[in-house]
Amino acid sequence: MDEGTGGPPGAPRVALRTEEYRPGRAIDVVRAVGSRGAPVVLLWHGSGPDERDALVPLATAIAGLGPVVLVPDWQSDDPAVGSDELLATIAFVRTSATGLGGDPGRVVLAGWSLGAGAATDIAFQPGLADGWHPTAVVGLAGGYDRSPFGGDPMAGEPVGGAGRPALLVHGTSDTVIPLERSVAATATFAEAGWRAVLRQVDTDHAGVIGTVYDRVLRRCVPTEDRDRLAILPIVAREVARLALGPT
Repeated sequence: MDEGTGGPPGAPRVALRTEEYRPGRAIDVVRAVGSRGAPVVLLWHGSGPDERDALVPLATAIAGLGPVVLVPDWQSDDPAVGSDELLATIAFVRTSATGLGGDPGRVVLAGWSLGAGAATDIAFQPGLADGWHPTAVVGLAGGYDRSPFGGDPMAGEPVGGAGRPALLVHGTSDTVIPLERSVAATATFAEAGWRAVLRQVDTDHAGVIGTVYDRVLRRCVPTEDRDRLAILPIVAREVARLALGPT
């Protein structure tokens, strides 16, 4: 059953439902009510295991602009298990997107922090996903120096982007992963043939996804901070524009 979520006045009603991409493993589906054939954004969380909830605020903001957003849990503290689960989420999207109101032929692969490195690995090495290519890739506050698939996601000879778009977003006050990582990664994407754009936003590592880091819980949590919440629509518009626009 869909669970309604809030949104700005006048925006489409957005609903959230939880599915399983494999037995016992959850994936949230966030979409505008009644959506059909919408582009899909598959959004991977970072290094904290099973933290899909941290991305629900951003997923809701993106979905309010049209795309269907899928946010899975994955065991990011165990690379062998985690990498297999990430591949399973891609398989789930390819087989289930239509029934969830999305278009399996238009899938943006996005990730935050460690998830950005994983998304880059798939983008540069489609053989990891049986040759599957995302229509575009998004990296949010990524370091791009490690991946659950092993090694440096930007090492070696990446497959050319063939003009596909890549969006990198990074906070100017990020003290967890320096902005320079995204600057360098944007150049690497461009050299590999991607239409790469870097968007800098005035926030930190957690603020890129509209959250705050709780030092007691040791994880990112929702926030009422106006400055952080002001970043959400900026990032959401950039991701939605990429998903909805020509690729």
